[in-house]
Amino acid sequence: MPSLLAKNALVLATMDESGTEVANGALYIVDGFIEQVGATADLPSAADAVVDLSGHVVIPGLINTHHHLYQTLTRAMPGAQDAGLFGWLTMLYPIWAQLTPNHIRASTRTGLAELALSGCTTVADHLYLFPNGSRLDDEILAAADIGVRLHASRGSMSRGESDGGLPPDSVVEDPATILEDTARVATTFDDPSPGSMVRVVVAPCSPFSVSEALMAESATLARELGLHMHTHLAETIDEEDYCLDVYGKRPLQMVADLGWEGADVWYAHSIFVNDEEIATMGRTKTGVAHCPSSNMRLGSGIAPVRRYKKAGVPVGLGVDGSASNDGNHMLGEARQAMLLARLDAAPSLSGGALLSARDALRLATRGGAEVLGRADLGSLEPGKAGDFVAVSMDRIEYAGAQHDPVAALLFAAPTQVDHVYVHGRPVVRDRELVTADVEEIVREQNRLAAQLVY
Repeated sequence: MPSLLAKNALVLATMDESGTEVANGALYIVDGFIEQVGATADLPSAADAVVDLSGHVVIPGLINTHHHLYQTLTRAMPGAQDAGLFGWLTMLYPIWAQLTPNHIRASTRTGLAELALSGCTTVADHLYLFPNGSRLDDEILAAADIGVRLHASRGSMSRGESDGGLPPDSVVEDPATILEDTARVATTFDDPSPGSMVRVVVAPCSPFSVSEALMAESATLARELGLHMHTHLAETIDEEDYCLDVYGKRPLQMVADLGWEGADVWYAHSIFVNDEEIATMGRTKTGVAHCPSSNMRLGSGIAPVRRYKKAGVPVGLGVDGSASNDGNHMLGEARQAMLLARLDAAPSLSGGALLSARDALRLATRGGAEVLGRADLGSLEPGKAGDFVAVSMDRIEYAGAQHDPVAALLFAAPTQVDHVYVHGRPVVRDRELVTADVEEIVREQNRLAAQLVY
C-alpha cells in the first residue's frame, strides 16, 4: 500500500466539525486514505512519497456541486452575453444541438483541467443533451485522463417546444430511452464505495424541459438503483411563472409532489424560495448547489444562503456552466459566495456577523460533500479520502496577508493553486497539471469550438 507524507504546512485547515487548524501541520495517507493528521513532529517521518509544504496553507480538496462542462465550448458567445436565462438558453440550444462525442470529450478535459488548477478535486457535472451519438460515457472516460472525482449526471430533456417546453425538439429525447440509458450508465459506471472516482446521478434538466411523468419515473429509478438526484430549480422568476402557469404550483411544490425531496436530492440555484419552502428543505435535508457567479452573470438573483444555513439546509457551491460563468475556478467561486452573501445581508445586519472566509470554504468543502452524499470527502480527518490542496503564501498575491493565511485564500485575489492531490495522487504540482498536456487540451478545445460555432 503506497504511503504519502505531506508535512510542514504553515497551516493545515482540516474543516472538521470543530474547525481544527494545525500549525506546522501534516497528513499521512496510505492507499489513498488519510491515516493521521496533526503536527509534523507527531506524525511518521518517512513514507513512500514525501511532500514538503513549508510556507503553504493546506485545505481539503474543493467540491463543485453543479457544472456543465460541455459549455466550455461556448464561452462569451455574442448574442448570449447580456441575456437572462431563458433568452440565453434559446440562443445557445441550436449551437449545442451540433455537439458530437469529440466535443463532449474535449470540453470535459478542458473544464476539469481548469477546475483542478483552481483547487477542485470533485466535480458534479450535469450533462442533459446528447445529440449526434453523444453519451455520458464520453464524459466519464475523458474525466479519467485528468484524475479528479466525477459525479456524472445523466441529465435529460423530454419536453420540447412542440409540447410547451423551452428547448427545441431537436435536443429532446423519448422518456423510455432516457430511463433505459440512465440505468445502463449507472450499471456500467457507478461506484458507491468509499473513495470512488465515479458516481452516477439521475438528473432531469428542469421543470420547463421535462414532463411531470419523467420527473416521477426518474425519482423511482434513482431510488431503485441507490443513486442521488439533481435538477435545476427556482432559478428565475420566469421559471416560477412557467410552473404556476403549466403546473399550477410553485417549482419546489411541483417537484416535491413527484418525490423530489430528501437527503438524496439536491437542486441547483434555488434562488426564489419562501420561508416555508426553506424550512421544508431543512427538515428533509434536501440540498442546494449555490452558484453565485452564474446567478450574477445572468442577472438571476441572490440565493438566500444565510437563511438556508440557519434552517439546516445542506449547501454546497457550484461553478455552473462555463457559458454562464464563464470560468472554472472553485477558489474564486468560494470568494464570490462570501462577497455576495455579504451584499445580500448588508441592509438588514445592523452590525451582525457577515459570511466569513472560513464559512465560505466550508461550503466549498464540507458543505459540498454533504450535498453529494460523500461522507468520505470534505475534510482532512482520519478515514477520509486523501484529497487536499496546498497554496504557497510566498507569492505576490499574498504579500502582506500573513496575518491570517487561511482567510487570505479568499480575501486576496483568487489564484491558481500550487498543489492538488486526489486520493493521495498528484494532479497539480507547482501550479502545473501533471496528468495531461494543457497545451494540447487548449489546441483541441479551440479547434472544436470554432468548428461548432462558425
